[in-house]
Amino acid sequence: MLFLILVVISVLGYVSSAALKDIRPLVIWHGLGDTYDSPGMLQFQSEVKKMHPGIFVHSVYIDQNPKADQRAGFYGKVNDQLDLVAAQFASVPELSRGFDAIGFSQGGQFLRAYVERNNTPPIFNLITFGSQHMGISDLPLCSAYDLLCQIARRAARGGVYSDWAQENLIQAQYFRDPAQLTLYLSASSFLADVNNEVLLPPRNETYAANLATLSNLVLVLFAQDKTVVPKESAWFGSEAPPQDDDAMPFGLGSQVPLTGSELLQSKQEKTIVPMRLQPLYAEDWIGLRTLDERGAVTLATCPGEHMQLTGCWEDLVGKWIGWTFDQV
Repeated sequence: MLFLILVVISVLGYVSSAALKDIRPLVIWHGLGDTYDSPGMLQFQSEVKKMHPGIFVHSVYIDQNPKADQRAGFYGKVNDQLDLVAAQFASVPELSRGFDAIGFSQGGQFLRAYVERNNTPPIFNLITFGSQHMGISDLPLCSAYDLLCQIARRAARGGVYSDWAQENLIQAQYFRDPAQLTLYLSASSFLADVNNEVLLPPRNETYAANLATLSNLVLVLFAQDKTVVPKESAWFGSEAPPQDDDAMPFGLGSQVPLTGSELLQSKQEKTIVPMRLQPLYAEDWIGLRTLDERGAVTLATCPGEHMQLTGCWEDLVGKWIGWTFDQV
């Protein structure tokens, strides 16, 4: 009888373990100034594992040396880093069947770029917190004690669309100046490509096809965000170009109307073009409209400043992370 009980317990334990192993893994990509193994990132992983027992979590790194990994958030070529990360994902056995993903700040648009360009293994649910999907029109402010950030910011402001900046400064590679859109389109080494904004079509059809395979895309905006300019970039919003012909890009298809009740006004009285009025959305250059019309795009808001996650992330991670492979 005791032997039978032990067998039953063993079988139940195996079933329980098998069920836990069927939870989709989670990949997280940290933001600017952070590292893959910082105390904050390790604490986040720990909380996720408490919320979803048995989940495997992988934290993206560009370099396993924390100081070098932090520096890579400021300096380097995004396209090269994406190639490195795609190879990294392919080398982790636990990720071979696919995974869910969370991107913090710039890590969010980098994960989206991975979906569009690679996506093998695939991402199912993608959550991005305060990410710059439509770029930034000003560079992030630095703290008085962050010398690395200050040096990168000064260098980028000196020539954001120069060849050197587009090859070496991460933030320059997703800088989208509304007053210089034609220059942005011709010079941008990263963002213009992954947003399929091109001066002369054809566009890369693979990008739209790949993004449309996501089960869910959750875009999180921080209500008082002053770091990401404009903050609506987290929802694929962007500053409208000035009302003069020289500033307007060509080769973008139909132009966005810059009047009407759907246009939003920021505190600085700059006109914000929201996601559904972007040519990128209207003409479905990256598959965003396909996702949205399927009900697979969620626009969420966190109170507070950029990356103030306290009291905000739990519901989102509870809802969208921890799914099993048979959930769609």
